[in-house]
Formats: sequence, C-alpha cells, structure tokens
Amino acid sequence: MRPSGQAPRTGRRDLSGAVAALEFYDVARRFPVPGGGTYAALEGVSFAVARGEFLAIVGPTGGGKSTLLNLAAGLLRPSAGQVLAFGAPVDGVNRRAAYLFQQDVLLPWKTALENVMLGPLLHRQPRREAQEHAMRWLARVGLAGFENRYPHQLSGGMRKRVALAQSLIVGPEILLMDEPFSALDVQTRALMENDLLRLWQEDRKTVVFVTHDLDEAIALADRVLVLSAGPGARVLGSHPVALPRPRDVTEIRLHPAFVEVYREIWAQLRGEVLRAYAARAPTEGSAAP
Repeated sequence: MRPSGQAPRTGRRDLSGAVAALEFYDVARRFPVPGGGTYAALEGVSFAVARGEFLAIVGPTGGGKSTLLNLAAGLLRPSAGQVLAFGAPVDGVNRRAAYLFQQDVLLPWKTALENVMLGPLLHRQPRREAQEHAMRWLARVGLAGFENRYPHQLSGGMRKRVALAQSLIVGPEILLMDEPFSALDVQTRALMENDLLRLWQEDRKTVVFVTHDLDEAIALADRVLVLSAGPGARVLGSHPVALPRPRDVTEIRLHPAFVEVYREIWAQLRGEVLRAYAARAPTEGSAAP
C-alpha cells in the first residue's frame, strides 16, 4: 500500500527490458514503542533485485534485515516509500514470493510428504497430483525414501530440506530466506548451502538471502548488500561477487578472489558491527546481563 498522496512507481528495467523482480524505493519502516514514539528500523532504503539474481544481505544484529524480508513478503507495510514486485506495488501478501524462516514451520503431526503437499492442496491441486508433485520435490532435495517420516524422526538438515521443498513446490518467483541454515552444524550447513545452489542453478529463482555470516553470503551470492547498524538502518554498499559458477561453498572459500571480496565488504561492515555491539553493551556501572 502506498502512503497517502504518493505517486505510484513503475518498475525499473534492465538492458533486456525485463522489470526487476523486487524493488525498494526510499523505504522506511517505523514501529511504535511503549510510552509513545517510534523506533525506526529502516530509513531511506533503495535497491533492486534482478530476475534470477541471488542477493545476500548482511549487517549487524538489529539492522533491519528481517524487516526487509517481511516488507518484501508483504507481511509488513512500509511507513514511507514503496516496495514493488515485478513492477507492481506489494499490497498485502506477496503471492509471487515464498518465505523460508530461520526456524522451520513444519506441522509435527504430518509426515514429510504431507507437509510438502500442503501448498499444492491449498492451491486446489487434486490430491493425487499433489502427492506425485511432492514426491518429486522430496527426491530433488535428497529425501526419497523419507516421505513417511514425521519431523521428530528427521535430523535438523532433513527438516530444512523438507522446508525447502515445501517452499519451492508452489513455484515462487522469489525465494526469501531468513538465516535458514544458522542452527545447523558446520558440515550439514555446507551440504544445505550446496543443495540450495544446485536447485537455484536449475530453476534460477530470484533469491534474497539474509545472513550474519559474511563467508556464507559471499559463497552463495551474485551480490552482497551491506546494511548499516540501526536504528534507521540504510544501505551502505552493494558488492558484486565475481566468483565462478557452479560453486562448492567449501572450495570457493579457497579462491583468491573470495579473500579480496571478503576484505572489501568487511572494511565497510566492521565499523557498523562494532557500533551495534557498543550500543548493546551495558553502560559503565550497570550490571552485566
């Protein structure tokens, strides 16, 4: 929804004439706080995500990264500015996007197959077709043979695979991911990252991936967007990642260009991380949390 009196935007086009998948135009988001007043999570945020692009967003804790995803998903409305999906304002839930949260939202009383079938069934696909479709997606994420397991019978990595299949089966054009692998152990995380890259390479969905891990951002993305510390977080920089594809997330970290990109981004991010940490630290003479 546009703020009153604001003229509608038209989508930006690339050299081929294609409208960007996602655009933020001078977006602010403010939240009411107890006692009156507001907290500005974001102020003056503008950027675009091209169709088929893998964009990673990094920034300090409390820098508005999840708020950006919620705005893109249509779960929040901007306090100012506009969010567009494929040239049209996001007004209500963005039906062209799927959202993969940090914690999976699998229904514990349903099997892996039944969880993945939910989307097609809600879209009124016949049950037999939905089941066949879900079986194919479980095979694509490496879970053939685990269709009848319940979430509590699956490892953390397996549950993430089910959640990924659950998101992708409905055919979203944009995949929004909020630190989806942060709770996994290092080895499982690397496997999931490679699986994600393989699936993205096959279908070229537009991906917006939020992470605190700069290594992960560079290993996965075409471009890394850096947000400042809050309040009033803004875009500090946009850094292309010119590393060869296809990639293995473990091996790509050894590439000389990886280190160069890391240094470039960290030089911009480091001060913001320290500023956010200092803002959270207890004041002198107060008790530590």
